[in-house]
Amino acid sequence: MASPIQSLCVFCGSRSGTNPAFEAASFATGRLLAELGIRLVYGGGSLGLMGAVANGCLEGGGEVIGVIPGFLMDLELGHQGVTRLEVVPDMLERKKRMAELSDGFLTLPGGIGTLDELFEMLTWVRLGVHQKPNGLLNVDGFYDELISFCHHTQVEGGFLSAANAHNLIVSDSIPDILDRLDEAARTGPSAYITAS
Repeated sequence: MASPIQSLCVFCGSRSGTNPAFEAASFATGRLLAELGIRLVYGGGSLGLMGAVANGCLEGGGEVIGVIPGFLMDLELGHQGVTRLEVVPDMLERKKRMAELSDGFLTLPGGIGTLDELFEMLTWVRLGVHQKPNGLLNVDGFYDELISFCHHTQVEGGFLSAANAHNLIVSDSIPDILDRLDEAARTGPSAYITAS
């Protein structure tokens, strides 16, 4: 049976970070996507973890679509080797376009921009804008505190149901997270139900 995820959006940092494991995991993610025949959609950058995931996919013979706002292209930060590079007016249009092109989302290590993208896609699921799965690759414990906050603190504080908290799929293994995203794409997310 063909995977419902034919195109995966990867959010990650435009910097490499301080831990070499981040860049290695990003490159390996891109490489595995190519091996599985899954198109990579990402932020279009050539540097940091964004460049690593794109290069991994390209070196594996995969298809890579970058989506980048014009002001970043003006700074010559766009990856010129990708299959297709789309230039959009701004950051909001970038997120919208990446979502349109993708069947699911995977977040790797990154900064506040990466977190913005992660939480926007989770919010869209909660509000019914889309039903696409969201994964978080917890490389070397990078997201431990964020996972605790989302899965425990938010639930205990009454802002998120336990079922909704599990719409954020977490793993420290690249093959495992891809398998779980595939499964979640088939079953759909937990619905957000308001109290009557």
